[in-house]
Amino acid sequence: MGYAVSNKQVLNIEEAAYLTGLSESYLYKLTSTQQIPHYKPRGKLLAFDRTELEAWLKQNRITTVRELETKAANHVAGVK
Repeated sequence: MGYAVSNKQVLNIEEAAYLTGLSESYLYKLTSTQQIPHYKPRGKLLAFDRTELEAWLKQNRITTVRELETKAANHVAGVK
């Protein structure tokens, strides 16, 4: 399935589970609580936009120690 998912922009629940590494049942829970972007064409079928899913996966990024150290050093040096 990996190859088929890599070429698609709009994914079904099975493909979205494969892409995210989450179970279908957990994805259903996330959609029912409106915690993940999704579409319901014709009111029942679930569809996911690949770009939106990837952005959702990338939310709440954790800053690395190195990035924090660089930011601190720049702040002390007066660099913006």
